[in-house]
Amino acid sequence: MSTPAPVRVICLPFAGAGASFFRPWNKLAPDTVQFAPLNLPGRERLLDEEPFTDLHGAADALLPAAVEHAEAAPVALLGHCFLGATLAYEICLRLVAAGYEQRIQHLFVSAARAPFLGNSAQTAGLSDEEFLAHVRRITGYTHPAMEIPEMREVLMGALRADFRMDEGYTPTGSGPVEVPVTAVCATDDAMVPRAALAGWSEVTRGPFRQVEVAGGHMYVAADAQPLIDIVVGTLAGSTPVVEV
Repeated sequence: MSTPAPVRVICLPFAGAGASFFRPWNKLAPDTVQFAPLNLPGRERLLDEEPFTDLHGAADALLPAAVEHAEAAPVALLGHCFLGATLAYEICLRLVAAGYEQRIQHLFVSAARAPFLGNSAQTAGLSDEEFLAHVRRITGYTHPAMEIPEMREVLMGALRADFRMDEGYTPTGSGPVEVPVTAVCATDDAMVPRAALAGWSEVTRGPFRQVEVAGGHMYVAADAQPLIDIVVGTLAGSTPVVEV
């Protein structure tokens, strides 16, 4: 009897992140799950490419890679923070529209308000120092590379573009999907209230659950294992965490 193909968890980056953030996760998970990160222009191997400033344009561009994964194996989608979670959601909608709904096992969203709640913040007019202070204030996190002036200059354009995608995003109005959704909140996340996370229940007609992990908004940067365990346990049909 052949071994079933692992579920490919398509990972979408949070603002300023690249695919390399997720690659170590495969060493922390069993062979039944394969984390498959997608990369956006303006970072890592795509550093010389112009970053997207429109989230729908980014989702359209990433769709072919998501389709390749869905054609090769069952898939789930995962995104952290508003950019990653909303990209995961928009790509999920596009996969469903393209006829791949039966290949999608789950949508995981972490530390992100529901997509229809919007974002009142606007960072376009801020200086670089003001912008980085804003990022630190709302996320409680600064990427170590931003402390190196040469790297900060290189990465600033992509990070600003990511925030423009967030601030300018408007949902298309597509109806709820049948894909099950798990929304993950952190105990000390001052940026995303539980009520804002709970709004994700409205994007699906399938099962929805909200679970809690310890930490702040960027808990995944400190310790990704709790989220990995939630993903692995959910896809295996178990629930190793307490619902809230």
